[in-house]
Amino acid sequence: MANPSPPSLAQLRRSLLYSEELGIRLLQKDDGEYFKWFLASLLFGARISETIAKQTYRAFVRHRLLTPRSILGARWDFLVNPVMREGGYVRYDGWKSTQILRDCEMLLGEYRGSLKQLHEAAADAADLEARVSRFYGVGPVTTNIFLRELRPLWPKADPDPLPIVRERSRRAGIDLSRYGRHTLTFTRIEAGLIRQRHSKEATT
Repeated sequence: MANPSPPSLAQLRRSLLYSEELGIRLLQKDDGEYFKWFLASLLFGARISETIAKQTYRAFVRHRLLTPRSILGARWDFLVNPVMREGGYVRYDGWKSTQILRDCEMLLGEYRGSLKQLHEAAADAADLEARVSRFYGVGPVTTNIFLRELRPLWPKADPDPLPIVRERSRRAGIDLSRYGRHTLTFTRIEAGLIRQRHSKEATT
């Protein structure tokens, strides 16, 4: 079967953000919505398929585990089973559960559970990325996932686009410099190009 044609620029400009696909309303600029996206980013940042990451996030939704305190209250065993198991997270379920619990503890301990406070505390974009990267198990990929959809909302959120985004934009003849990196249009194009990769590779 022939590969589907790549999306046009017009289609890319209308791409759903990953947060929107999960029903997370970042445009509300609400701390609760920011935490949901942080949680989803921790799941997307692992070496698993996007499908499993999405299913696992929706398992957290079903079990009403969408705040740092509710997750800590659920404890490790409950995160492993049923939450991770319902999402299809098997190979890394124990480690990922530990990571999420430790990151909730850190968020509460250092920023009173508020990602807005984290952003306000950062001196600049580099400091913001460094602060996110200090969470347990969070590396450059997870940091990029979390911050790239916050660019239109957080002045200090400005991660460089991934190399795959620049490569695919060049192949498609799209000049990313035409769009301000803090615009929603840029972020939608970026999400569309990343999704195009995952539609072929099925990995994050």
